[in-house]
Amino acid sequence: MSGFHQRLLGLSPRHQQAFMAALVERLLPNYALYADTTGQGDPQGLRVILDLVWERLAVREARIDFERQAEKLAELEPPGDDDSFGARRALEAVVALGALLDTLRGEAPEAVLEVSRVSKGGVRAFIELTEGEEDAQRLAALVREHPLMEEENAFQDAVLEAVEAPLNRDALKGLRRLGRNEGVSNLGLSAE
Repeated sequence: MSGFHQRLLGLSPRHQQAFMAALVERLLPNYALYADTTGQGDPQGLRVILDLVWERLAVREARIDFERQAEKLAELEPPGDDDSFGARRALEAVVALGALLDTLRGEAPEAVLEVSRVSKGGVRAFIELTEGEEDAQRLAALVREHPLMEEENAFQDAVLEAVEAPLNRDALKGLRRLGRNEGVSNLGLSAE
């Protein structure tokens, strides 16, 4: 296991949740783009659920029914028969938010690793789609050295460093801003 993954697993549950919330913020534009393009899904519904997570991170006493939020989230998944690139990236946002909700409902110790992998996996899929390299070794090198993957790794490192510090209200606001990434997703796409 990499040092990065060990550091993630070493975080308290709340700090892991903050890490995941920042990554989900950066996945939301992919979902919004899918919804804009296809008319499927509800970006505002996803936004509301993620806002409740941030509220819970800021106000620990906040009474939020995350079981109910998980049910709402399930309704926001792209249709199962849509296997398009956009649908898969939109599904990643839903899966990542679902993993985060699982931790708020008290299960899923590995969720933080899953969310990290989901975000990197979307970047890898995007690079594979746009670069179209057949040779597996060359493709692996291409993915590793691709500016989008370098950006993804740097982003996750920055978020991890941010959540390794104490998480007061200002720190959470900064983390949320970092995750929003000026509306640009992990794929370098914007719904604007």
